[in-house]
Amino acid sequence: MSKHFVPENLPAKIQHYINGEFVDSIGGETFEVLDPVTNTAYTTAAAGQKADIDAAVAAATEAFKNGPWPKMKARERANVLYKIADAVVAQQDRLAEMETFDTGLPITQAKGQAQRAAENFRFFADLIVAQHDTALKVPGTQINYVNRKPIGVAGLITPWNTPFMLESWKLAPSIASGCTVVLKPAEFTPLSASLWATIFEEAGLPKGVFNLVNGMGEDAGDALVKHPDVPLISFTGESSTGQLIFRNCAENLKGMSMELGGKSPAIVFDDADFDAAIDSTLFGVFSLNGERCTAGSRILVQRGIYEKFVEAYAARAKNIKVGDPHDPATQVGALVHPEHYDKVMSYVEIGKSEGRLVAGGGRPENLPEGQENGSYVAPTVFADVAPDARIFQEEIFGPVVAITPFDTDEEALQLANNTRYGLAAYVWTNDLKRAHNFAQDIEAGMVWLNSHNVRDLRSPFGGVKASGLGHEGGYRSIDFYTDQQAVHITLGDVHTPKFGA
Repeated sequence: MSKHFVPENLPAKIQHYINGEFVDSIGGETFEVLDPVTNTAYTTAAAGQKADIDAAVAAATEAFKNGPWPKMKARERANVLYKIADAVVAQQDRLAEMETFDTGLPITQAKGQAQRAAENFRFFADLIVAQHDTALKVPGTQINYVNRKPIGVAGLITPWNTPFMLESWKLAPSIASGCTVVLKPAEFTPLSASLWATIFEEAGLPKGVFNLVNGMGEDAGDALVKHPDVPLISFTGESSTGQLIFRNCAENLKGMSMELGGKSPAIVFDDADFDAAIDSTLFGVFSLNGERCTAGSRILVQRGIYEKFVEAYAARAKNIKVGDPHDPATQVGALVHPEHYDKVMSYVEIGKSEGRLVAGGGRPENLPEGQENGSYVAPTVFADVAPDARIFQEEIFGPVVAITPFDTDEEALQLANNTRYGLAAYVWTNDLKRAHNFAQDIEAGMVWLNSHNVRDLRSPFGGVKASGLGHEGGYRSIDFYTDQQAVHITLGDVHTPKFGA
């Protein structure tokens, strides 16, 4: 497939969506949006400023205070969420084409995103209907119960990797909880976010509940984080941005949920299912172009199988099909943006002095015609990487992996925990006792035993250390977007000391 595929009916411009209407920036500001296969601009997007955020927050505040959504019965809200899920699935082919075109994600991997996004809405629809809250009884004295209520306007700031699906992770629970929202999608990939407006409208979501402002983090994102009428910020992105948001939320004591960077280890013991571990650790870092926060980008392998593992892993990595994201045979597509491509390539160069290069190490050969300028990186594997190496310690967020040997369980644990991050970890062993003990000692918010990242939507999602603050997923998401008010009812006589009697 040499001719570059361009989806039909691409928007001539991407607008904000505020109070039920598509609008340009108040001051007329725009920015160019690139397609990562040719790195040329294909449209412009409205670049939100403080004035646009103010307008969106005003609409969301009005919808929260005076609109029907926060006061609707759970079943009524759930019915709207089911319609949203159905509308997402109905658009899945269009969505996959747009997502692949805008992000460089391989089409076969983009195709699952709509189903996963829809599942998020169905899941939270079920959850709010089944939700029950605590009632506590002190016989003859007191009944206490929890009155749960949505907090208000939620500011949602989402990343550019699998944007539509990751937006659904925040949109579904916030809207399900009865909050109104202002979404600020990543500036690199604003295309698919514009689909939400029509989907929500057709599903019957009242106007003002969902608002979308495109733009740069330092303009639109900053204004949203600092806005006094936005009590909640949910952010997924890079750790240093998270620190900045944390500081800016302090002024108004905002609630924060942050899922930040990762440098997740995959630990392969010599008793592991070798073939399954190879398959899984390859998929775990090279799927989604390596642009995934939970990527197993450090592979720690026990000495007895180390050389065999490195050889098998490198051979497979060299065989990975890199090319046009719209070609169903492609396994690794183009990185999202020239800025990000330059960052990843700089780490590839650093790695050449920090490890033994056994696969990749540059741009792939034989790129499709017309795509020679695309942001392509060959799957790159470094072996014998020391734990103080930058490629061992720093998040690269691309198709680059570091492999390091270990001898003992104690050494493996020390290596696994030896970064500032703590998002995910993957442990490969058939020793049941070791698996559980090792998993529980790892400094990570999530651990998978003998598997890559397979989500259970009920379980907490989040990291420790520099990888995040708080958890989302299941009831924990509902907890974040709601206040739990304790109401106490007296049933008996209350003993009150008689001050001043």
